[in-house]
Amino acid sequence: MRALIVEDDATIADFVANGLRGSGFVVDVVADGVSALQRATSEPYDVAVIDLMLPSLDGLSLIQAMRQRGAATPVLILSAKRSVDDRVLGLQAGGDDYLTKPFAFPELLARVQALIRRATGAAPATSLTVGDLTLDLMSRIATRGGRELEPLRPREFALLEFLMRNAGRVVSKTMILSHVWDYNFDPRTNVVDVLVHRLRERVDKEFDHKLIHTVRGIGYVLKVA
Repeated sequence: MRALIVEDDATIADFVANGLRGSGFVVDVVADGVSALQRATSEPYDVAVIDLMLPSLDGLSLIQAMRQRGAATPVLILSAKRSVDDRVLGLQAGGDDYLTKPFAFPELLARVQALIRRATGAAPATSLTVGDLTLDLMSRIATRGGRELEPLRPREFALLEFLMRNAGRVVSKTMILSHVWDYNFDPRTNVVDVLVHRLRERVDKEFDHKLIHTVRGIGYVLKVA
């Protein structure tokens, strides 16, 4: 999947880009509306995440120009503007969904995935399985070896889903922070270590074979072998 991010705030752009890359997307980032219009109308994207307050060409004008030039890429509008009128204007301009700042990455990812499913007609996956571990995305229940695990708290669920979607791939602490928390995080915090420890208590403690592994100096990986 290929995503275009149009955002002039470098912190937010990096946060979204790193999160999407960690979820398997190829990502291009553009900081102004004119450059984004050139990209969006000359290259194929599965989804675009567009801020409204942009230099050279604002987000609404960008989306309108994309539609006028035949670009049918699904658009998620990202904006600090929260009123109903602002959301209506964004959708009338040609946006497909609207997410207000601040936001948590799991919600952004869910909305992006929903837009892509809607555009392609693909049915959403309802569960993830790695080895003997299964996560039901609807009931939010995890089972291992056929045994239901202790209920997962929201961030534990988000972390486990992230690790399972990236099974066999090492994910850094920064990627986890970006995915499980919003973009206003302190990279020096130890919350990732605490959360991983809690998740291990749920997933690995009662089993001889451990699934969640530490890659020293880099991050964590969920793998069967």
